[in-house]
Amino acid sequence: MIILEKKLNGYFFSHNMFVMMADVQLKEGAEEDFKKWFSESNKVLSPFPGFVSRKFLKSADGSYRIIVEHESKETFIKMHNSPEHDKLHPEGHSYMSQPPARKTYTVAAE
Repeated sequence: MIILEKKLNGYFFSHNMFVMMADVQLKEGAEEDFKKWFSESNKVLSPFPGFVSRKFLKSADGSYRIIVEHESKETFIKMHNSPEHDKLHPEGHSYMSQPPARKTYTVAAE
């Protein structure tokens, strides 16, 4: 099977690209600390093979979402199961009022 790829911003994307979205609820007054933690944690996680992007979003209604893009499910799992992620995970959750609601996707079309 031949997978066609396109280069965008220095990354090669294919239809195997894996995306994780998580809706998060932060504790009252935790947004600024969470944003600092998120930026610092990106510095640790971005060098992992297959990493494409990791973003923290805020909606106009005040809700929050995290989007993580990886070249494949396999590269995402390797990062997610790493000692680096295990070390970062508890601090990130300490800013949340409940566990994140996660969904995963693969790119179906571009």
